[in-house]
Amino acid sequence: MKKILLSLSLIIAFSAVVQAQKKSELIAEISTLKSQLDSVNNQVAEAQRKEKASLAKAESFEAQALELRDANKTLMKNLNSFSQLSSQNSTNMNKAMEALNVKERQLKAINDAIASNDSTALVVLTNAKQTLGENAKIGVSNGMVIISSSLTSLFESDTEATITPEAEPWVQKIGQILVANPNMAVTIEGLSMTGNLDLPAQQASAVSSALQRLEIAADRITALGKDGNLKEGVVIKIHPKFDEFYKMVKESMKNGS
Repeated sequence: MKKILLSLSLIIAFSAVVQAQKKSELIAEISTLKSQLDSVNNQVAEAQRKEKASLAKAESFEAQALELRDANKTLMKNLNSFSQLSSQNSTNMNKAMEALNVKERQLKAINDAIASNDSTALVVLTNAKQTLGENAKIGVSNGMVIISSSLTSLFESDTEATITPEAEPWVQKIGQILVANPNMAVTIEGLSMTGNLDLPAQQASAVSSALQRLEIAADRITALGKDGNLKEGVVIKIHPKFDEFYKMVKESMKNGS
């Protein structure tokens, strides 16, 4: 009986030891599993954190991509507008340059016409000095050859309008100058100091009539009375025929354009 009890006691003790050992192993295994679970949870949390960060970056990249796309559209639109504007400006510049070239050609035509007239004026001036003599009152102003004479040398007095026989040679020399230069016209101005232009106009007309008797065409002659601004006398202005000169310049400008 004692042996049996002893055996049972041993069995129970052994079982208790085995159970205690299994419990310890289970506790250790549970602790290990818990550690593994904590590690997995930490890894999952880290993965979730990284996923959120990646999603945030992806959204940021997507927003930047949209901004870049919009910026590119705007840039292309502006570039197209700039290209059109540049093309328009280039066209306008070409038109402006062409207009400037036309104006330059027209200006050259005017300058050439004026230069031609000035050359003609110098020829007339030389001819007038040779015809009237070096002591004659002759000058050039604005492309016109200007010849002056006092009233007393042309008329009996400053109140007369009839050319004296002594003045006829002078008028004839003026006629010779006009005959030698058929493309030139003449303006005869009677100058007055009093403001009364009737007598100066009659004196200018007397010279005009004398020239016409020398077969100088009437359409080449203009006679008028003019305020002499404290001067009196008769002034002969030999100049281009202004209407023909204007037509020449206009035609030159037309050809230049």
